[in-house]
Amino acid sequence: MSKPAQFSLSMRILHWGMAALVLSMLAAGLLMIRSLEPWQLTIITLHKAFGVIAVVLVTVRLLNRLRHQLPALPDDLSALQKKAATASHWLLYSLLFAMPVSGYLMQYFAARPIEVFGWFRLPAALQVDIYYYALFRELHGWLAIALAGMIALHVGAALHHHFIRKDNVLKSML
Repeated sequence: MSKPAQFSLSMRILHWGMAALVLSMLAAGLLMIRSLEPWQLTIITLHKAFGVIAVVLVTVRLLNRLRHQLPALPDDLSALQKKAATASHWLLYSLLFAMPVSGYLMQYFAARPIEVFGWFRLPAALQVDIYYYALFRELHGWLAIALAGMIALHVGAALHHHFIRKDNVLKSML
């Protein structure tokens, strides 16, 4: 069976929906740490709730990816470039999963439950553990930097394929 020319509709919807969500979450994260405005608590509350949504969506996205066949990479890419593309995608998935998990663990050890749009609440520790709170807060920040870097690399590679190589890599996700 030949490989499809385009990603499945469900993969494209999840890709672009998560792209919007993740970029919004990164922007909100930057706003939260740089501001003491009255709206900061609202953004923090939304950031936490959407973080829970993000971990659910990345899990759905991963299961969806395993279920569908992917378009082939261009034949003229070297084996090393194909391995690097595959590795970078799996690293992106790992970061997309680790970010909300580290955020939840930070809140858990701060003894702050996470309210998810009034639908349900994720539990928190009964008392603050400042060591683990600080550890996961620092990890969450470093993961955000790594994720932003991987997103920049991902976008740069897609644009390189589209404008320089003039192949169908970007078109397969549009």
